[in-house]
Amino acid sequence: MTQIYKTGIDVGSTTVKLVVFDENFKLIFSRYERHFSDVKAATIKVFKDFIEEHGDLNLELAITGSGGMGLAEVIDVPFVQEVIASSITIEKFIPQTDVMIELGGEDAKMTFFDNGTQELRMNGTCAGGTGAFIDQMAALLKVDANGVNELAKNYEKLYPIASRCGVFAKTDVQPLLNEGVRREDIAASIFQAVVNQTIAGLASGRKIKGSVAFLGGPLFFMSELRKRFIETLDLKEENIIFPENPQLFVAMGAALYEETSQKTATDLIHSLENDDSDSLIPQDTMDKLFENQAELDEFRTRHAKATANYKNLSEHHGAAFLGIDAGSTTTKVVLIDDEGNILYDHYGSNNGEPLESVINILKDVYAKLPADVYIAKSTVTGYGEHLIKAGLHVDYGEVETMAHYKAADYFNPGVDFILDIGGQDMKAMRIRDGALSSIQLNEACSSGCGSFIETFAHSLKHDVREFSQKALLAEHPVNLGSRCTVFMNSKVKQVQKEGATVGDISAGLSYSVIKNALYKVIKVKRPE
Repeated sequence: MTQIYKTGIDVGSTTVKLVVFDENFKLIFSRYERHFSDVKAATIKVFKDFIEEHGDLNLELAITGSGGMGLAEVIDVPFVQEVIASSITIEKFIPQTDVMIELGGEDAKMTFFDNGTQELRMNGTCAGGTGAFIDQMAALLKVDANGVNELAKNYEKLYPIASRCGVFAKTDVQPLLNEGVRREDIAASIFQAVVNQTIAGLASGRKIKGSVAFLGGPLFFMSELRKRFIETLDLKEENIIFPENPQLFVAMGAALYEETSQKTATDLIHSLENDDSDSLIPQDTMDKLFENQAELDEFRTRHAKATANYKNLSEHHGAAFLGIDAGSTTTKVVLIDDEGNILYDHYGSNNGEPLESVINILKDVYAKLPADVYIAKSTVTGYGEHLIKAGLHVDYGEVETMAHYKAADYFNPGVDFILDIGGQDMKAMRIRDGALSSIQLNEACSSGCGSFIETFAHSLKHDVREFSQKALLAEHPVNLGSRCTVFMNSKVKQVQKEGATVGDISAGLSYSVIKNALYKVIKVKRPE
């Protein structure tokens, strides 16, 4: 009688896992492979690895995971929801579990087991505090995720870091680096941020007690992340469950699932290599931003009507007026005359040092200031208003919403709506009878803001200006949705595999920015 080997495939957001059991449920083969958004190629590779080690055996398999449904259609095998798969494995191998904490590439789950019942909680539209979040933070430390773990082993002090959003966290981490904080301390603080996000976001006040199992790739590969969980939850040794192969538990559940399909590894590889369906290739594109150069030129001409006038600083005499916008990620400075002509301007990143940034710009201003020109008045606005005003004795501080309104009304008298997209915030302002009547802001998520766009531009090896220019006449803007940076990072990788150009991605992100403004800030109920 031919032996059948129970097999499970887990296609996650960032990895493909393959497990094969013999008839005694002994694990004879396993692979954990990053797919870099090319699920098909990664799956073929792990099956070829299996054949190389064990030959072309008969497999009885099922598929699970957030990216597994399309693959299940291609190779014609049953799909099992990953929560069910995980529960199957827990019940078979670690039935004493009271609480399961699992971190994946872009998801986080917590399951409470109570007298035969299960209560599952998982992250929604924010992937802060997951494996991909750690990858993003690792890039700031110029190491990989395992490098973060090695650094964290020698930490001395923890610092508060936002884990709700990769963009916000970046702004917490960069100043720490600029201040010379030990990278070891930052690494451990990143892990602590993940712990805080998981407990606050998923437990939501429910006490985590009893035997706690730690599952998923990040918790398997990063010992210091586990340690931060254990210390934060104050778990005793007997309550810690760290099973063998926790990174494979979901795949193991698929292998143990009752409904399976029998195939050989060669059959599966053949199905994947000869697949010409759209199951793994989403073709989701949108209209071009501009149909042609003429339409773009018309747009630019229309918007150029509100352009400020410039005047050479060397030709100016007497009083000048200084305006500073100390934003969350950038510093903007203008020097104008009494007629509103711009004598000097600057727009650049603050590199996490708003005060230092303004000081350097002002040094440049004074170096270029003619002998008979003086700064009569100065005003600061933005995130760093109070810091800059106190540190540099600026004359006035102005709330940025009022600064926006005054400038908008200057260029467009009678303006009644203003949309501002900043480094980490969005504001929608309505004006009635010459006064601000309502202000709506983005909340915990900073997707669609300036730093969000900058992150993708840099990941594609472009600066922001060049990146945005490529969007204007892109042929096939891709639909990237309006989710957070971490989720969208995976989506971008996916469309790259489909042949999307940098321009297509940039144009898609442009759509995403507006969707975020409409749905998350203005909160439009109906698209029309």
